[in-house]
Amino acid sequence: MRALISVSDKTGIVELGQAMHDAGIELISTGGTHQALEAAGLPVIGISEVTQFPEMLDGRVKTLHPMVHGGLLGRRDLESHREQMAEQQIKPIDFVVVNLYPFKETVMNEDVSYADAIENIDIGGPSMIRSAAKNHAAVTVVVDPADYQAVIQEIHLGGTTFETRQKLAAKAFRHTAAYDALIADYFLTQTGEKFPDQLTITLEKVQDLRYGENPHQEAAFYKTPIYRGASLASAKQLHGKELSYNNIQDANAALEILDEFREAAAVVVKHMNPCGVAVGPTIDEAFRRAHAADPVSIFGGIVALNREVDLATAEQLSGIFLEIIIAPSFTEEAFTLLAAKKNLRLLELDVKRVQSIRYTAVAGGMLVQDSDDETLDDASARVVTDRKPTAGEWEDLKLAWRAVKHVKSNAIVIAKDEVTVGVGAGQMNRVGSANIAITQAGAKAVGAAMGSDAFFPMGDTVEAAATAGITAIIQPGGSIRDQESIDACNKHGITMIFTNVRHFKH
Repeated sequence: MRALISVSDKTGIVELGQAMHDAGIELISTGGTHQALEAAGLPVIGISEVTQFPEMLDGRVKTLHPMVHGGLLGRRDLESHREQMAEQQIKPIDFVVVNLYPFKETVMNEDVSYADAIENIDIGGPSMIRSAAKNHAAVTVVVDPADYQAVIQEIHLGGTTFETRQKLAAKAFRHTAAYDALIADYFLTQTGEKFPDQLTITLEKVQDLRYGENPHQEAAFYKTPIYRGASLASAKQLHGKELSYNNIQDANAALEILDEFREAAAVVVKHMNPCGVAVGPTIDEAFRRAHAADPVSIFGGIVALNREVDLATAEQLSGIFLEIIIAPSFTEEAFTLLAAKKNLRLLELDVKRVQSIRYTAVAGGMLVQDSDDETLDDASARVVTDRKPTAGEWEDLKLAWRAVKHVKSNAIVIAKDEVTVGVGAGQMNRVGSANIAITQAGAKAVGAAMGSDAFFPMGDTVEAAATAGITAIIQPGGSIRDQESIDACNKHGITMIFTNVRHFKH
């Protein structure tokens, strides 16, 4: 029996090679792998001895040869294949141990040159893997060092089983498919194509989850292999039990909201909607305000902060039942205090995000779109009423507008003194959402600002706002009955801004 071994990741390869050698399996290898096995005292045949052809073109061509692929693809159960292999003096290859050039690691470097990226596209490796995987009836293909021990155990027992070879073949095809998908994605970024006719996506498992949205649903968490922004997949969990499916959803929503702010800000999320958003001169003051925005809904919530958690902030946080706290860092005193709560999850993560494509699964397909990264700075905002907003109203309007884009449509947010005081989410009509937000705000609605994710279809929302004492409104505009809302604002002395940007979130 013979094994062809050629790996970029040398982890465990000497131990595997030794086990194969002890079992009487002949070792064939290339380049650095050949050197590593030889240095360990193992007899190794060079690939050129098999092909009778030198490695050439800077190593680009070494295994692309009938002596290799004939040995991998020849069917042992077909006499015609055996005869042809004998005629051409092709010996069977029974094991292929290959992992590929580090393309992902190469392009993860932001300074990588195009030439370096191209040079790290493996050709011979995927070809050998696919040949071996196709012929898994006779050939064992191994692409992951994590599988070496299982293969060693079966070698000691006399050889791999068909069930093992089939599972390894399935893994091998996933491996090459993921590799090609990363390359295809890299070329999309180079050519500027956003929505190609065929979209290839690959994901890597982070962990299995206890369950999905509900206990009867199985679930797992996957990550995008190349992503440079803030992601729950790259967060460092400092304390607490494992994240659940719903934890991850809520925490991601909190991160998206927090990315709207560069000043010290605190975000509290429940069921993917914000129940408290605030800014402040310090992070402990920002959190105090966010907590006060809705001290009831914060129970069991997710808190995201964009500054280091100090002791003063931790003292406030520790007095509340929370699921998760996300921050760039925690002081030693803050961590010690919060870690006293056994189940509280503490995540360390740079909260800055980057623009990305969003994928939404539907039955039998996928919706793909840009992320909603439009800000008020991008909008062509204009005052459409007789009265212009005061400086204080402007600050509240900006906060309401930054928060409302992250609330489920139909969405209304009321803000006062740079704190959300009322949130109305997901109602079937806009005035219904407005009434929920107004009820939550109560007396705090007087002198507050209202933000809406989409236009007012009629003037009833303005009338509700006026009755509550709201003095400023920001909304996209664009309704055929915009003038009705403008007239209502002018009648009640309310200032209103049109942004010409809609922020639906379904």
